[in-house]
Amino acid sequence: GCRGAQGRVAYKLLHDLFANYSSALRPVEDTDRALNVTLQVTLAQIIDMDERNQVLTSYLWVRLAWRDVHLAWDQDAYGGIDSIRIPSSYVWRPDIILYNKWGCSTPPKLLREPGGGLFLWVSPAITKSSCKVDVAYFPFDGQRCRLTFGSWTYNGNQIDLHNRLDTGDLTDFVENVEWEVLGMPATRNVITYGCCSEPYPDVTYTLLLRRRASFYIFNLLLPCVMVSFLAPLGFYLPADSGEKVSLGVTVLLALTVFQLLVAESMPPSESVPLIGKYYIATMTMITASTALTIFIMNVHHCGPGARPVPPWARWLILHHMARLCCVYEVGESCKSPRRVPGGQAGRGDTGVPRESLGEGEMGTGAGGCPRDRCLCHHDGLLRNVGYIASCFRSHRAAQRRTGEWKRVAKVMDRFFMWVFFLMVFLMSALVLGKAA
Repeated sequence: GCRGAQGRVAYKLLHDLFANYSSALRPVEDTDRALNVTLQVTLAQIIDMDERNQVLTSYLWVRLAWRDVHLAWDQDAYGGIDSIRIPSSYVWRPDIILYNKWGCSTPPKLLREPGGGLFLWVSPAITKSSCKVDVAYFPFDGQRCRLTFGSWTYNGNQIDLHNRLDTGDLTDFVENVEWEVLGMPATRNVITYGCCSEPYPDVTYTLLLRRRASFYIFNLLLPCVMVSFLAPLGFYLPADSGEKVSLGVTVLLALTVFQLLVAESMPPSESVPLIGKYYIATMTMITASTALTIFIMNVHHCGPGARPVPPWARWLILHHMARLCCVYEVGESCKSPRRVPGGQAGRGDTGVPRESLGEGEMGTGAGGCPRDRCLCHHDGLLRNVGYIASCFRSHRAAQRRTGEWKRVAKVMDRFFMWVFFLMVFLMSALVLGKAA
């Protein structure tokens, strides 16, 4: 019976309050005075950050508090009832909206607090707000997304909007797997727009976000670094393997795939992401290494008709750079000078002692032949041996030139391998240091 009586009193209170009430007018006694409205925003969850369209989707709780002088009552006259809950459509509500928002929101509920008409309007909403995304340091970037709340109809002389706290409420925030929330400071601004002379107050919450880069490090950055370190190994491959150029082209295609994956998720802007710059620099380096590999292979495959190695190239490449890069032939150490086999001073090009070439000039030949006949036979033999020795010398000279050019190509391969290894290491350290 007591609860039934309490229900009848609440029904009578609701009937009496809205007997002559209009929700179309601002609830103030003096229309020249502004109505104070207090705002508090609670961030519950970050649902999505669309970098390409620059849209932040978040789940918020918006709390508005104001005083309605037309809906005050005497608690003793109504059985001590100090608060009632009524639909928000029954009363006047401040049209506080998110300026940079589009989307949907759930129906709010309205709480009647004790005192002279103090109302609390709680509205959970899934909002989509525009956010200027700066991807210059992607994937080590941080974003500042602003949520600006203000009245759409009333100016500052009619509704005076204030923030309840200097920061947004993060006590019920659900951690996001991609973004870390560093803070949510709130500021009150009074702006005079070009259309109107009246001031318009608003409350702006700045959501400070930092990207969790672990996913992108393991899926985009580390594969790129590992593929980049494969490129200098193309110089280490033997030139006769036939795989030097194909390795560079394969690495270039792999980096192109990673570059396309990054470009699909980033907004089309003039600001190139840090990882994109790294990809472009690495692709340029691999293109240069492939071009140098083609040049070195041409040097390696110089035929027997090639010119001798110039003296400056022999001095610079075969002497100094070969020792610097530790390139040596079989049986030769990079720390000891090249040894020339001895025992050849007393022999000619044919390997026959010079003293033996003239033994048939005196006396008779084999079988007691006449001297003139033996001389004629000996001259023919000398001409044949000289022709064979000349061909052998030409062949040895061609082999020597070909071997020198191959050694030049090998030294250049080793030199550029270390140069490009150093470039890849410096670029990787520069990217990680700039991100830090």
